[in-house]
Amino acid sequence: MVMTDRKAIDCAQHLLKLREQEQPRLEKIAKYMAGDHDSVYVPRGAKAEYRWLIERARVNILPLVVTVVAQNMYVDGYRATGSDENAAPWRVWQANRLDARQHGIHRSVLKYGAAYNVVLPGRPTPVVRPYSPRRLTALYEDPIHDEWPIYGVEIFMQNSARGKRRVVRIYDDTARYTLTGKADGTDLEMAPSEAVMEHGLGVCPIVRYVNTDDLDGDGVVGEIEPLFDTQDQLNMTTFNLLMAQQYAAFRQRYVTGMALPEDEQGNPIEPFRSAVDRLFVAEEAGAKFGEFGQTDLEGYLKSREATIRHMATVSQVPPYHLLGEMINLSAEALAAARDGLDRKTDERESLCGESHEQTLRLAGLAMGDRKAWEDVSAQVVWRDTSARSLAQTVDALGKLVTMLGVPAQELWEKIPGVTQTDVERWKKAADTLDPMMRLADTIDRQMDGRPDPGDAPDPEGAGQDPVPALAV
Repeated sequence: MVMTDRKAIDCAQHLLKLREQEQPRLEKIAKYMAGDHDSVYVPRGAKAEYRWLIERARVNILPLVVTVVAQNMYVDGYRATGSDENAAPWRVWQANRLDARQHGIHRSVLKYGAAYNVVLPGRPTPVVRPYSPRRLTALYEDPIHDEWPIYGVEIFMQNSARGKRRVVRIYDDTARYTLTGKADGTDLEMAPSEAVMEHGLGVCPIVRYVNTDDLDGDGVVGEIEPLFDTQDQLNMTTFNLLMAQQYAAFRQRYVTGMALPEDEQGNPIEPFRSAVDRLFVAEEAGAKFGEFGQTDLEGYLKSREATIRHMATVSQVPPYHLLGEMINLSAEALAAARDGLDRKTDERESLCGESHEQTLRLAGLAMGDRKAWEDVSAQVVWRDTSARSLAQTVDALGKLVTMLGVPAQELWEKIPGVTQTDVERWKKAADTLDPMMRLADTIDRQMDGRPDPGDAPDPEGAGQDPVPALAV
C-alpha cells in the first residue's frame, strides 16, 4: 500500500534520526582513509617548525590494506546449477556497468563494513545502483536474519536554479518516495515531479553487503576501524623520527674557554650559528672545541617497521605489500605469506557473493523473469586471482585432465587472467573445429587399421580382416 504524503514525511524524519547515529563513525573512517588522522600531541606554545613536522608525519597505510583485498575480488559470471552459460540476469549486470562498478561495492564493504545495491524496474533493463552507507541506510526488523529491509533512506545534495537542495528518498516494499528540503535538512516536502514511483516488487528493493557476519548483532565492522590505533602509533613514531632528524641527527658542536660576546644592552649572545657549511673560529688561546654524537635513527626505523608488521598481522595482508620488501622468496614461502590473505579473500567473496546473487535474483524479478527470481541455486563466479605462475597452473590443470578425466573445457576459466568472454570465444572455436578434428582422427585410424573406440566389440569377429580404409 502506497503511503500518504504526511506519512512519507513522518517516516523520512524518523529514518533520518536513526541514520544520524552511524554517521560520525563513517565520517571518521572516511577521514582516516583520506589521511586526515588524529594529530599527535601538540604542547602549548609549539613553534611553527614543530607544527610543520606534524603535518608531514602522516604515513597513511590504510588505503593499501583495502586495495590489496579489493584487487583479489572480481565477479566474472552468474551461472545456474549445471550450466556453462550465464543466467539471464547477467545481462542486467552488464547493462548497469557492474563489471567495473563492482569494485566500488567491494571497497565500500572493506572500508565501512557495508554497502548497498538498489534494484528498480526500468527500460530496456532494470536499474541497479550501488551506494555507500554514507549515502544510504537500510532499516531491518531483524538485522541478523531478515533478507530484505523494511525501509531504506537515501540522502544526497542536488543543484537547482534556487541553489542547493537536500533530496531524501524513502524505499519500502511498494514504492520509492522522493522528498526535498533545505540544505540543512529542514522543511521536507514531497517532490512535485517525482514524488512516488511504484516498483511493484513486493520487497524493499535494497540489498545489503557486509564485511563480516556477526550473529550477536553488534554491527558490521570494516577493515579500517580496527586499525585506527595502529595508524596513530605509526604517525607518532614517524613524527619522533622527523624530530630526531631535524634536531639531533646533525652533530652539535660546542666551545669552551672563550668569552661570550654581548649585545648593546650587555646581554651575552650566542657566538656561533651551527650549520653544515660553517666553521667555528675563536681567537682565545684557551678555547677548546668539541662535539656531541648524533642520535642513532635505527631505533626509530625498526619501531616503525614493527608497527607496520603489526598492522599486516591484524589485517592479514602480507607484510611485503606494506613494507615493500620481497627478497629471495621461494614459491612455497610466497604461498605461505599469502595464506592469510587468501583465506580472508575467500571469506569476503563468500559474504559478498551471497549479496551479488540476491541482487541478480531481484534483477530477474524486476525484468519479469519469475524463474530467475526463484532460482536460489544460481551462483556468481569469482575470477581466480591467486599468485601462481602460468606454467604451474597449466601443469596442474593438465594433470586434472589426463589423470582424473576432468573435461578440459571445464577448466579453461581456472586459468589466471582469462575472462568469461575469452572462455566463451574458445568454446565457440572448439565447437567449430571439433567436426574437422573428428574427421581427421577417423581417417588416421582407418589408414592405420585401428578400430574406432565408439564401435562395440565383436567377439565373434576375431581374426577377420580389418575395416577397409576410407577412400579419400
